[in-house]
Amino acid sequence: MPVYHSGFHSYVETEALNGALPKEQNSPQHPNLGLFAEQVNNSAFTAPRSENFKAWQYRIRPSVLHCSEPELITQHLIRDIHHKDSVLTPPTQMRWNAREITEEKVDVISSLVTMVYNSVAAVHLYAANSSMDKSYFYSADGDWLYVLEEGALRFKTEMGIIEASVGEIVVIPRGIRYQIELLEDVARGYICESQQAFYLPERGPIGANGLAEERHFLAPDASFENKEGDFSLYAKFQGQLWKMKIPYSPLDVVAWHGNLYPYKYNLKLFSPVNAVLKDHSDPSIFTVLSAPSLSKGTANIDFVIFPPRWVVAEGTFRPPYYHRNIMSEFMGLIQGQYDAKEEGFLKGCSSLHNPMSAHGPDMDVYTKASNEELKPVRYKDTLAFMFESKEPWQVTNFALNSVLRQKDYLTCWQSLETSFKEVVVEK
Repeated sequence: MPVYHSGFHSYVETEALNGALPKEQNSPQHPNLGLFAEQVNNSAFTAPRSENFKAWQYRIRPSVLHCSEPELITQHLIRDIHHKDSVLTPPTQMRWNAREITEEKVDVISSLVTMVYNSVAAVHLYAANSSMDKSYFYSADGDWLYVLEEGALRFKTEMGIIEASVGEIVVIPRGIRYQIELLEDVARGYICESQQAFYLPERGPIGANGLAEERHFLAPDASFENKEGDFSLYAKFQGQLWKMKIPYSPLDVVAWHGNLYPYKYNLKLFSPVNAVLKDHSDPSIFTVLSAPSLSKGTANIDFVIFPPRWVVAEGTFRPPYYHRNIMSEFMGLIQGQYDAKEEGFLKGCSSLHNPMSAHGPDMDVYTKASNEELKPVRYKDTLAFMFESKEPWQVTNFALNSVLRQKDYLTCWQSLETSFKEVVVEK
């Protein structure tokens, strides 16, 4: 079983072989065990210490040992701000069914389909039935946040091994090389690619506790492969997918130290806060991770979840209220039922509500919530999430025209009827 170190953006040092990690200089003239010293930076050298992410690796071979010129892979459905589709995004609500897993053998990377993107992020879906065998991958464009919806995965990374199950998330930093193995027959889920690193949100008046705790984020212990053979390294760079031939496994880091590494988090450990008397708290109270922007109070990406919880507020409308929002919301459902949509939004589905695109509960949920007796209720079987961005989401051609798109989504609100009664009040 993999070994983990706890902490979020904390400094970690780990070695797979005793003596591999130098104790004094980061880049000694003669690294221990005949290894190569190599630094990976995901921030400017002069970035503030709290935002300066680096890792020193002690490798069997340096990463410069590529064996071939990169080959451009043209047949793929990966998109982002650098690689766009020539379609326009209509200003309306959209929803998609879950992807079906094909009979053709596809791994996580070869199965990728981009649904939406903007200038700071992209959202991809994967639906795989095969492990990556002699291939590896990295993204030069951003950090990848994996949300597992079906099937457990093993992430074999330069920094070590992470195993994750449904209900957990895994974040792979920009540039880190890795391979994904399926631990079950099939795997499906969501990926948010962010150009900015993720941080824990400030708690403000919540205080010192609640939401996600640093100690529940787990980084892998050092683990390495020393294999030669005919391997392929795939890279996402400026929205395109490239392939390079390499004669060795790139997962040959014997020891490392730093605050740049992949990590996982179990969403069951999230400690939600909520209203305990009346009215409705904004969804920002459920933020797990945030990629901040330069605009104060807004984020490039907020990763928000709607987990199992008690709902106890009195004299109020409990489901998400009808609203229009300057932020852009891409949602998914990991398990159970989402409290604002009891029909149509099922496990593995996705929805999009762009800026000022009105949304809220359908007629059945509205009627139920307006008339039921408000006793404490335990939401047991539910886990939905949202990738919320300050930038509008641009849909891809696949998303706009796919058979997965529910063309009748708007009808879920059409049965809403007014009960307005005009009363003339005598003066």
